[in-house]
Amino acid sequence: MTEVSQSQDKGKKSLIVGGLLVIIIASTPILFYTYESFPNSTVWETYFFTLETNFPSWINFAYYLIGKSIPLLLLLIWFFTCKHWWHWIILVPIAMYSFQIWGVLNESNGMDEVELIYVIPLMMVLVPFVYLIRAKLFSKVRGNDLAAFEAELGQNRTLWQQIIDLFR
Repeated sequence: MTEVSQSQDKGKKSLIVGGLLVIIIASTPILFYTYESFPNSTVWETYFFTLETNFPSWINFAYYLIGKSIPLLLLLIWFFTCKHWWHWIILVPIAMYSFQIWGVLNESNGMDEVELIYVIPLMMVLVPFVYLIRAKLFSKVRGNDLAAFEAELGQNRTLWQQIIDLFR
């Protein structure tokens, strides 16, 4: 297999994955409103099963669950596709939404109150870790040549060039 065909295969795979991500992100408003298809009672009866909830109704349960799941899905996509050095800090809101979903699934009444106790230790590890990455990157970028670094910062760039630089 030649290098050209390998890069074409990689490009096709990238287009497919990117297309799937676009479809998932574009469908989130539709996914969010699926909570309206749940029954407006505490008992959900079908031919196959009967379920009961402690929430005022299954619509409320689905509203809270989906309301936490959609942002978690978008944050996960952002975390796994982000190429920036700071993407590890996205784990903090991911953990927060994960704990909130756990509270909804356990039908906890104080579901948005307790997760802070669990997120703070994660933040105590992640924030210094991200800052350490930042410090190491900036020391490598600066190196011994601060004049070149300052010259790069002093360049006049258009808005479009600045946006392109964000995605390098």
